[in-house]
Amino acid sequence: MWELYNALLAGLPRSGCVTRTVPGKRWTLAETDLGGAGYAMSTEGSSIAPRFPHGIEGMRIKVAAEAAKSWNFTEAGLGIAVMNAFYNTEAHMTELGCAEPYDNYCTRGLDLAGRTVGLIGHLRMPPGTLDAAKQVYILERHPKPGDYPDSACEYLLPECDTVLITGSSMVNKTLPRLLELCKNAYVILTGPTVPLCPALLDFGIDRLAGMVVTEKAGARRHAAECLDGPPYPYGRTFLLGRDL
Repeated sequence: MWELYNALLAGLPRSGCVTRTVPGKRWTLAETDLGGAGYAMSTEGSSIAPRFPHGIEGMRIKVAAEAAKSWNFTEAGLGIAVMNAFYNTEAHMTELGCAEPYDNYCTRGLDLAGRTVGLIGHLRMPPGTLDAAKQVYILERHPKPGDYPDSACEYLLPECDTVLITGSSMVNKTLPRLLELCKNAYVILTGPTVPLCPALLDFGIDRLAGMVVTEKAGARRHAAECLDGPPYPYGRTFLLGRDL
């Protein structure tokens, strides 16, 4: 179950330290002395004591990112944010040639007509994106009217042709099981929490859709002040896939 996390950790540098963390109520941000900044969605669940009770600022990137495996989800968010501070950079996006205008959305080029689509989390998307789908299941830990509870994943995801999974599933550790349930589906991992790491495409994920922070001051304010909405205004979006 840890293979996906270990693959991310293996790609991190031995140099570089965490210089700043902003664990906000909605979004968590981390910065490093290598110049990067990364987001993760803040996730409820702090019943377990953190691995690093004094925080991770000043730690080497490779050590601090181990917090991603923590069962204290506040700490796990910091670990994922540190990973993203390394992977999600403009230089890396240019190297991979995966910059993508936000308005294109992550389903660009996919024909969803007549397909059964699963959405893990409430995902913002352009109007009409799913109009031609045969069936759409929204699966949520905190369901709203019309949503299915997340326990329904075990029953409904094997029926789906296409599944969009929020990157926050990496923080709460549900992603490995979700990928098992989606082994026959086309899978997109999406959101600011998603690392720009091609190794993830070896785990049954077809596309990675996330963001690179380009405006650090705005990103810090967004996290610290719990501003409304996702943090896309403070960066550029990317779309990396096996079929792109």
